[in-house]
Amino acid sequence: MAETKSTPFKAPQGQDPFARKAPFGQGQEKKKRTKAASEYKKSLQEKQALKNLYGLSEKQFKKYVKGALEKMGRVENVSDELVKHLEKRLDNVVFRLGFAKTRAMSRQMVNHSYFLVNGKPVNIPSYQVQKVDVVALKETKKKKVIFKDLTAEMKKIEAPVWLNMNKEKLEAKTVGEPTLAEANPPVEISLIFEFYSR
Repeated sequence: MAETKSTPFKAPQGQDPFARKAPFGQGQEKKKRTKAASEYKKSLQEKQALKNLYGLSEKQFKKYVKGALEKMGRVENVSDELVKHLEKRLDNVVFRLGFAKTRAMSRQMVNHSYFLVNGKPVNIPSYQVQKVDVVALKETKKKKVIFKDLTAEMKKIEAPVWLNMNKEKLEAKTVGEPTLAEANPPVEISLIFEFYSR
């Protein structure tokens, strides 16, 4: 019986005969992972930007976002709902009225009871002002050095439409609700909701 010779396998020229072929679809899977990582990074950046804009801790900010998400289907616009609650914080109101140059400064002032809400001192920065509330600088604080040029500086301030400012008395009445359109934060809020919905 004649001995048959087996023909050795020859790989195409320039190809490693022992190299494993990539399983079908591996390239697409890598693209998906890259895209997901890119989307995550973008949503993280947007979350950080809005959180830092209002000067909140992660725990505080997450609470606002989750609170807005829980109202999905019950409110017309959850993005508007989120911004509304951020804007109604007493420290933000103080900042919007021009009493402080930064939200960090306004938070410190609120902490030290510089302001009255409806005639009563409030030292909670997260306090949510309501319609018809009157926010006023305490009479005893008006003499402080930091407020030396306040009356002049107030003339340059354009308060939000939902706050009716009396620049002579250094107080403001809440006459409406803040809106997303007016606040106009420089972020894509839908990505922030996606970040916390993962």
